[in-house]
Amino acid sequence: MSKNSKSALDKHFKISERGSNVKTEIIAGITTFFAMAYIIVLGPNQITGLSGGPFWNAVYIATVFGAILGTLYYAFYANLPYAQACGIGLNAFFFTSFVAGAKGVTGYQAGLVIVLISGVVFLILSITGAREIIAKSMPECIKKSIPVGIGLFIAFIGFQNVGIIQDNPGTLVQFVQINGASWSEIAPAIVALAGFFIIVILSALNVKGAVLIGVVATTVIYYVATWQLPSFEGGSIVGSFKEFFDTSFVAAFKPESWKNAFSQEYVGGIFGAILLIISFSIVNMFDTIGTLYGTASEAGMLDENGDPIDMDKAMTCDSTATITGAICGTSTCTTFVESASGVAAGGRTGFASVITAICFALCLFLTPIASIIPAAATAPALIYVGVLMFRNVTNIDMTELRDKATAFLTIIMMPLTYSIANGIGIGAIGYVIITLCTGKFKKGDIPVTVVALLFLFKFIFGGI
Repeated sequence: MSKNSKSALDKHFKISERGSNVKTEIIAGITTFFAMAYIIVLGPNQITGLSGGPFWNAVYIATVFGAILGTLYYAFYANLPYAQACGIGLNAFFFTSFVAGAKGVTGYQAGLVIVLISGVVFLILSITGAREIIAKSMPECIKKSIPVGIGLFIAFIGFQNVGIIQDNPGTLVQFVQINGASWSEIAPAIVALAGFFIIVILSALNVKGAVLIGVVATTVIYYVATWQLPSFEGGSIVGSFKEFFDTSFVAAFKPESWKNAFSQEYVGGIFGAILLIISFSIVNMFDTIGTLYGTASEAGMLDENGDPIDMDKAMTCDSTATITGAICGTSTCTTFVESASGVAAGGRTGFASVITAICFALCLFLTPIASIIPAAATAPALIYVGVLMFRNVTNIDMTELRDKATAFLTIIMMPLTYSIANGIGIGAIGYVIITLCTGKFKKGDIPVTVVALLFLFKFIFGGI
């Protein structure tokens, strides 16, 4: 790369201005991809209900396109180091609402209409500034709790992905059972713990690219420890694209899809459709708000009021990605909390997102690329990000009991309900109840009260 091209790149993305460099941004982009690459296989599995099932290939292509385009929106419009793809929780809700049972492809296409409409609603709220107003009007105790809650949530995801934390019928969760287990059963957990310490030690020694080095080193350790070799295969590319264009692409605009989207058979009638649109909109809105506060706090990209810089652009990127994802044929696209791993690796600009998008693009032609890096190698990065984000707990004002209780609810409910949005919603409800009952309600608390009421409505009627 020539000096002129470097300066042009630097100037466009403001890389030096934000205290970064091209090499760091590339490493950050790759790190984010590895941290969230699981979605391109998990997403189709969730939406179709099984691996390799009907229209799986179509949803696979749609998922990758949604991730590429959504991430590029952040790169070129907002110039932020965040990535997007279809959300895990929303994928599961999409399946149960539109695909499960005998609904199949027809229900899937009707569901895309609901997601499309929720994206349009989302975009209108973003363009008018309503979403930004809602986010900035949240109480400080909630805003400052969000990074901490996300840290615990993302670490929990890492622990769970490799079996360090396992299911237990009596206590719901437990630490990995080593005694009596075979090596193949516990290897991912043991290797992931080793990978976590590698990243921590390298970071403590101020080694550049510690997270990515840790991911690569842990990958090697995993394959050596399990005596396996990664496989590279080219999928049936032509067949997958044909299925994509026949089944998924622009299916949200078919007259039949619109008819079914408001039918009793597929969504429970018009009222059911409205409830689904509201549910998808609320969850996506507050997932994004939470992710932005969490990652921006980690990156030091907050303004003087403690709010993420360019939040209006970030919100527009997110809502546009939801619309794009629906057009491609996937569930709600949202900003991924795993973007924090790239931020932890030093990403500060949209150029990191360009690199992430390129990595996703490769997956269109080399299907298994996402599975080359095992969960045992990405989990340590997620756990390490949890450590970094947890330090924000010192920013929370603990002098008033209302704020302490609200912060606690916001933080603890994110990992326990497996949802950033639910943590914010339950925290808002708790804040309003305590404020009203202690006679401290003020005019400035009206926005958070509206948020609390919306979440009450969602919890009672929305089903997610």
